[in-house]
Amino acid sequence: MSAERTVHLPVAAQPSVETLVDLTQQAEELGYERAWLPETWGRDAVTSLTAMALGTEEIGLGPSILNVYSRSPALIGQTAATLQEVSDGRMRIGLGPSGPVVIQGWHGAEFDRPLRRTRETIDIVKNVLSGETVNYDGDCFTLAGFRLRCDAPETPPAIDAAGMGPKSVELAGRFADGWHATVFTPDGMRDRLEDLRRGVELGDRDSDDVRVTLSLTCCALEDGERARKLARQHSAFYVGGMGTYYRDSLARQGYEELANDISSAWGSGDKERATELVGDELLDDLCAAGTPERARKEFQKFADIEGVDAVAVGFPRGATVEDARETMAALAPNE
Repeated sequence: MSAERTVHLPVAAQPSVETLVDLTQQAEELGYERAWLPETWGRDAVTSLTAMALGTEEIGLGPSILNVYSRSPALIGQTAATLQEVSDGRMRIGLGPSGPVVIQGWHGAEFDRPLRRTRETIDIVKNVLSGETVNYDGDCFTLAGFRLRCDAPETPPAIDAAGMGPKSVELAGRFADGWHATVFTPDGMRDRLEDLRRGVELGDRDSDDVRVTLSLTCCALEDGERARKLARQHSAFYVGGMGTYYRDSLARQGYEELANDISSAWGSGDKERATELVGDELLDDLCAAGTPERARKEFQKFADIEGVDAVAVGFPRGATVEDARETMAALAPNE
């Protein structure tokens, strides 16, 4: 059975919060199951998701992701409860450690013990959402006597974990309600799904209770060459400009030499060369880009991967609002 379709909205350069609301409303009209919103260095996800919830009626919503360093676990729990209330039960929370570039460079926090911190944050958030008093003694966090003063959600939002490496994906399978994947080839996804299944087994859980969402960079435009150029630039930026995590993940997926070359070119300031290194084979292994017909064909390769429950239509960094609208329409569930 082909995966459900969700949408991973672009956030960094949108003209306004209202634009995000408009895009979410379009996604709802087109039949997408959920609208995910990242949180990077632009608008915060929580305020934006509140506006998106108030501007829609049925579509699921969620952050992908909130990092586990810039907010305390108790605050994330409070936030999850509030977002679930505001959205009338439509929220799903994505958490993850992010990486040193974001945590140390932008938030000024030490990027320490990311896996352990993620696991303890998931534990604490779930305890907060239960409405019971939280007494927690962990390696990273110790809490005593915390309890929501408002009513706990009747149906707590699910807590998903993001991850790229084997151990982080195993953690998602063992402790979270789902796994968020990004920048994966089809074969790379299949490899990491084995790690997820191992985590499910270690946690003595049912694999049906762990939902897999793959965020896929998509650009479906009548100008197919422009669409592929935008996706190529986006891929080069992630591999070359976002620290070592995406580079290392791509290297694990059979592109070690190419990943290192892209990273080296980007790091030396030759962004044009880094973009050129993202050839057609790599582009089609990471993205669904081109004319609507070609993008739909490439998209289906990912949607048909056994074990993937949902593919989120994401967009290149350089895409305009109209590019996003055109792509959403071309890849809509009813197309």
